Amino acid sequence: MRRRLLLALPLAALAPRAAAGQTGGAVPVVASFSILGDMVRQLGGERLALRVIAGPDVDAHSFQPRPSDAEAIRGAALLVRNGLGFDAWFDRLARAAAPGARMVTATEGITPRTMEGHHHHGHGHAHDHGHAGTERRRQHAVPPRRVADPHAWQDLRLGQAYVRTIAEGLAAADPAGAEAYRRNAAAYLGRLAALDAWVREQIATVPPARRKVVTSHDAFGYFGEAYGVEFLAPQGVSTAAEPSAAEVARLIRQVRAEGITAVFVENMASPAALERLAREAGVRVRGRLYADALSPPDGPAPTYEAMFRHNVGLMVPAMRGEA
Repeated sequence: MRRRLLLALPLAALAPRAAAGQTGGAVPVVASFSILGDMVRQLGGERLALRVIAGPDVDAHSFQPRPSDAEAIRGAALLVRNGLGFDAWFDRLARAAAPGARMVTATEGITPRTMEGHHHHGHGHAHDHGHAGTERRRQHAVPPRRVADPHAWQDLRLGQAYVRTIAEGLAAADPAGAEAYRRNAAAYLGRLAALDAWVREQIATVPPARRKVVTSHDAFGYFGEAYGVEFLAPQGVSTAAEPSAAEVARLIRQVRAEGITAVFVENMASPAALERLAREAGVRVRGRLYADALSPPDGPAPTYEAMFRHNVGLMVPAMRGEA
């Protein structure tokens, strides 16, 4: 028996990816950050041994992987990333640790919205100056560069595209579970479509002129386009950048002039600039939105679906100016 096991070892070592699904053991899957991790969990459940590298409340823009993360990637049957430069550190980690690994890019096939910006601090992530950058650019006459906005999950219809792409990747990596992934995907897509309809109903209760939200950094562009809400952010897209005094002052004037009442911090961003803005504009910060990361399991946004319910549940009364 022992001899047979030893003979089998080199074969197992050669084919760890195929073997995982066939031996009845859980299939090892690694997702770059918490929102993708939840999607994978909804699709695979107990079939998978899931590792999420940038977990709840962790900023995936500027994440620094640990050696144990490289180890997890090396043993994975499937790697799941967002793409569009959001989790470029994950690409680098995968290239170094497991260059031949099977990778699914959740945004594949999605035409990204673009925004003005430049890549920031080598994170491969766009930094957007919004309205505030316009004047500076006039002074310097530097043509603005358009970059892809990676936060496509903020539109639930695109979130459904993510789910289809991830389900296909799981089925390809673990053919024995293909039927289960398709079944789970159908149920999940149904829930996300219903949630999308609910979000639209909720936003419709806000008068169009009041559909304006101030957040700490610009991660809600897709949400704004999908659901007809204008988002204003002093910080731009990168959570690493500090807004200039002029940018904050301009936003304070706009908040006052337009009577904007929906001002929020995000779980990823430093609240200092936004709290100052709220104080000077005479409005209060109405709570915490989840944009780039889920909350821990005991928080208000432990899943992708809960994140939308939480965010919309805060935004709608705030936009309507309710106490």
